[in-house]
Amino acid sequence: MNLSLLDKIGMIFKYIFSSFLSIELFIVSLLLFIILLFNLKKKNRIIQIAAVGIYLGFFVGIVVSYSSYAKSCFNEFVKLILNYIYFPSTIVYFFIILFVTVMMLITVFSNKLSNFKKMINYTFFSVLYFLFMSFVSLASYNEYDLINVINLYENEVILSIVQVSNFILIIWIIFTLFYRLYNYFKKKFDK
Repeated sequence: MNLSLLDKIGMIFKYIFSSFLSIELFIVSLLLFIILLFNLKKKNRIIQIAAVGIYLGFFVGIVVSYSSYAKSCFNEFVKLILNYIYFPSTIVYFFIILFVTVMMLITVFSNKLSNFKKMINYTFFSVLYFLFMSFVSLASYNEYDLINVINLYENEVILSIVQVSNFILIIWIIFTLFYRLYNYFKKKFDK
């Protein structure tokens, strides 16, 4: 696929508004994001628990609904780490979302993170969750087997979603590293 990053992002935006399901997924993701942002000041525990419940519920729902997919993901994880750098894998994508879910839990319940860092994490994680939900729903709608990578990658939208998700995760990791460095040096030199 010879699409530039902007073309892939454009393709995702076209997908978002192409059907009722994708619009609904976008609205649900956006509402969760907005609720979490407004809850930064109030720090309402019920809202935090509900948001985590929704994210975990989605993830558990995928694991239960596609149990063979989840089992294959766990079995293949170790084999595919190095191969993933060269050829994006839906199995590693599953574990990226597992990682994002854990990081969302940490973000929601952490008292050590600043509101700015929480807002950045909510932004990145909400986008990643939206893209993963879109990936699963698009594969399900087209009746693709989530384990069969060849069929999935024949669909340019699915491939774009996985590659853009990886790019977003890398940006978040780089931002987090620089943010921690900034805080470290700020504490060290502001004494």
